[in-house]
Amino acid sequence: MKKLFNSAETMVDDMLDGFVSAYPHVKRGISDPRVIVRDSNAKNVDKKVTLLIGNGSGHEPIAMGFVGQGVLDANVVGDVFAAPSADLILEGISEVSGAAGSILLISQHSGDMINGRGAVMMAQDEGINVLALPMYDDISAAPPTRKQDRRGAPGTMFIYKILGAAAEEGRSQTQLFTLGEAVRDRIVTLAAAVSPGVSPLTGLPMFTLPDDEIFLGMGVHGEPGVGRVKVGPVDKLVALMVDKLLEDRPITAGGRACVIINGMGGTTMMELLTIWAETRSKLAKHGISAIAPMIGSFVTTQEMGGFSISLMEPTDDMLTCWCAPSDTPSFPKIMLVEQEKTS
Repeated sequence: MKKLFNSAETMVDDMLDGFVSAYPHVKRGISDPRVIVRDSNAKNVDKKVTLLIGNGSGHEPIAMGFVGQGVLDANVVGDVFAAPSADLILEGISEVSGAAGSILLISQHSGDMINGRGAVMMAQDEGINVLALPMYDDISAAPPTRKQDRRGAPGTMFIYKILGAAAEEGRSQTQLFTLGEAVRDRIVTLAAAVSPGVSPLTGLPMFTLPDDEIFLGMGVHGEPGVGRVKVGPVDKLVALMVDKLLEDRPITAGGRACVIINGMGGTTMMELLTIWAETRSKLAKHGISAIAPMIGSFVTTQEMGGFSISLMEPTDDMLTCWCAPSDTPSFPKIMLVEQEKTS
């Protein structure tokens, strides 16, 4: 597979050079060029709780594309598919933390959790007021009785945005942390992969799959799914996935669900919009209104073909924050689109 890079050694920093030169929302941190921060005029860290996350590169636009007003204050960028070191995350925490404190969002994967928690412990030892909030939502990774063992998946974007909007309102660190836990408890995600991405480091496909099969439950790094289904009309696949999501976390008839339809990198907008229409239809058959969708390729794995469906049953406060304005390079405008419920 052809890839357009200068070299494996420079690919991440070359990408960041392009990113910070293209978007006025962001700049490189003072302490380390792998720390991407909001423009200094956009925040006051002594009055506003700051939010940041560290993650491996190769999944863009997440998370550096979400740095800006109304979402993240910083992103610490690691190597391809590799968590940034604890020392590097500490640099990011130190860069953006002020008197109001910070929250480090950690997508639950082993390297991210180990290094993120280590960075928070070091920061606290230095007198920095920071808390670690693990994020997880992938129902294929563990049953409902062990939610805390699930992987972080695209549904975690609900947490980014809702906490980002609430932080702009001036809520306290404790209020934001409690809100983040409440949002996390309402999110479920399930993915389906149809073709592998190719690692930019090895040039090799990340998994193999027969042309007539789809992996159900594929992780964002190509982690094994929970099973395979045959290729067929997408309405049947979406119906299966929606049923599994609602079985894991039921939403009663008359309820509502915010929806994220995320492409893995090699899925067209034509396909994603079709998947949204089918998801909306299937939820309506359960008497559930699909509202405020986020549709596009935001958490990618190079050119992997496939998608995920994430559902969140919002409170009124969560919905207001989810739809609040933001100004970042890549987070879209969220529109409230109510629908008639049918049963």
